[in-house]
Amino acid sequence: MQIIPIRRCNIDCGYCNEYDKVSAPVPADLMMRRIDKLAALGTSVVAFSGGEPMLHPALDDLIGHIRRRGMMAGLITNGYYLVPKRIEALNRAGLDFLQISIDNVEPDEVSKKSLRVLDRKLQHLKEHATFDVNINSVLGGGIKNPEDARTINTRARELGFSTSIGIIHDGTGRLKPLGRAERIVYDEVSAAISGPWQVFKNLYSGIRSFQDNLVEGRPNDWRCRAGARYLYVCENGLVHYCSQQRGYPAVPLETYTIDDIRREFRTPKSCAPFCTVGCVHRVSTMDGWRSPQGPPTTELAPPSAATRPS
Repeated sequence: MQIIPIRRCNIDCGYCNEYDKVSAPVPADLMMRRIDKLAALGTSVVAFSGGEPMLHPALDDLIGHIRRRGMMAGLITNGYYLVPKRIEALNRAGLDFLQISIDNVEPDEVSKKSLRVLDRKLQHLKEHATFDVNINSVLGGGIKNPEDARTINTRARELGFSTSIGIIHDGTGRLKPLGRAERIVYDEVSAAISGPWQVFKNLYSGIRSFQDNLVEGRPNDWRCRAGARYLYVCENGLVHYCSQQRGYPAVPLETYTIDDIRREFRTPKSCAPFCTVGCVHRVSTMDGWRSPQGPPTTELAPPSAATRPS
C-alpha cells in the first residue's frame, strides 16, 4: 500500500495532480495509528508517497514504526533531499527500498526531476544506501524527448540499480498512445530491463506486459484489485483505489475492514482498461487467473475513465 504523510511538494511537475504547495505534514502520532491499522489489516509493504514524503519531519520514526510492526518500508521520492547524511539516516531507520522517477535529462516546464539535477544524488545512493534502489524512467505525459528515458535507464544500470519504465498520464489523468519515436525507446528500454544481467534485479518491475497494450492505446483486460491487494491512503486518512481515483471508495482507514477488502477484490473498476498505474497492475497479477469480478455489491460504484477525478 501507499500512504501520504504530506501533500506538499518542493517542485511542480506539469503532469502531476498529487501535490500542493501549502499542506502541513500529517501529525506523527496520527500517522503511527494509521500504520498500526495497516498492520492489523495484514499489510506486507507500506510505501510513503506524496507530495514529497521527505518533507515530513518524522519520516525516519515512521519508517522505524513500519519495521517494528513487521512490514516492509518503502519510499517514493523526487530525490532532491538525498544527501549522504540523510541517506545514512534512512539506513538506520530500516528503509527497505526507494524509488525515484526521473523524467528527463534537462529540467523543463513539464518536469524538474531531471538527470542533470539528480545524478549526484544517484552517486550518493550508490556510495551510502544499504536499501534497494529503483530508478524509473518515463514516456508520455508531455515528456518532450523520449530518448531521455534510454539515457536515464542506462545511467541507472551503470550505477547498479534496478530499473523500470513507466507510461504516464497527462495532467488530466488521461492516457495518450505513444508516438513512433517513443515506441522505439520503449522497446529498447524494455529489452534492456529484460536482459540476462538484469532479470533478477528487476523481478518486480519486470512485470510490465500490461504496458505493451498501453503503448498502442489499446485497453487491457485484467482484474484490478485496487482497494484489496493495493490500498492508497491519502493525507486525510481515506482509502482510495489509487492516486488517480480519489473519491472511490473514500472509506476512512480507521473503519476499513476485511469485508471492505473482499468487496473491492470482487469489484470491477471501469477505469481499469486504460489504467497506467503500474504498482496496481503488478500486485494484481497474482490474481489474474482466479476470482472473477462482478457488479459492485454496494453503492460505491467505480468511476468511468471519462469521469474520474483529476
